[in-house]
Amino acid sequence: MLTLAVQKSGRLSEKTMKLLEDCGISVQNGATAKLQARAENFPLQVLYLRDDDIPECVADGIADIGIVGENVFLEKARKVSIIKRLGFSRCRMSIAVPKEFDYKSVRDLDGKSIATSYPNILKAFLQRENVKAEIHEISGSVEIAPGIGLADAVFDIVSTGSTLISNGLKEVEITLQSEAIIIGKDTINAEKQEIIDELIFRIKAINRAKKNKYIMMNAPNEAIPEIVKILPGIKAPTIVPLSIEGWSSVQSVIEESEFWERIQKLKMTGAEGIIVVPLEKMID
Repeated sequence: MLTLAVQKSGRLSEKTMKLLEDCGISVQNGATAKLQARAENFPLQVLYLRDDDIPECVADGIADIGIVGENVFLEKARKVSIIKRLGFSRCRMSIAVPKEFDYKSVRDLDGKSIATSYPNILKAFLQRENVKAEIHEISGSVEIAPGIGLADAVFDIVSTGSTLISNGLKEVEITLQSEAIIIGKDTINAEKQEIIDELIFRIKAINRAKKNKYIMMNAPNEAIPEIVKILPGIKAPTIVPLSIEGWSSVQSVIEESEFWERIQKLKMTGAEGIIVVPLEKMID
């Protein structure tokens, strides 16, 4: 049985449970009201914790792995490693100053005070930049610090930036791009490692599917060589003759980032009846 620590509530919690669901792992409904729950169809036990407690819980061996924001992982600096980046719950960590602050470079922070809930990450950044600033550690509502005279600047998580703007602040330095990650210890027994490998395998299949689309079309046979160049697919497109002489059905997978560019090229070859379907899973 593998033990996974996750955030008890919030966006990261919701996305984590959705990820487990997409992986075909069924955790009983309402389980977050408890401290722990077992999956019904996978050798997994889920612990629901405060996100700040997850790195320590994994480091101490209470949980085998955890899903947490990279910012929390770096701030807590426990003896755990990143196993897998998950690509969701993205945010950035930034320094912001009052909008009237004439900010030109990080050197302008010399001698200033900065309010934050992430003193370790901020300290590491200031040391890299050789900036001497006073770090004022507070919990929550960091954005109000300059307005009440508590600090000259703030260092905090930024998603859209609307909270900064509403507090009369402007973002001036992005120090870290963060996302949800799976963390674990370097030492784990073979049985649990096998379960982790299976979980990672499923996650990769889901993430790969999100980046690709399944495409089907009818095309004149003389256009197929050109279509094959446009749609290489995983190995090569699937081509099936139609009941109409001289025509075939062509099926393939294309990357989301190249979708519209390739669609235009396909139309120019004479392909028609183009159907695009999202993928749920995509396995190497």
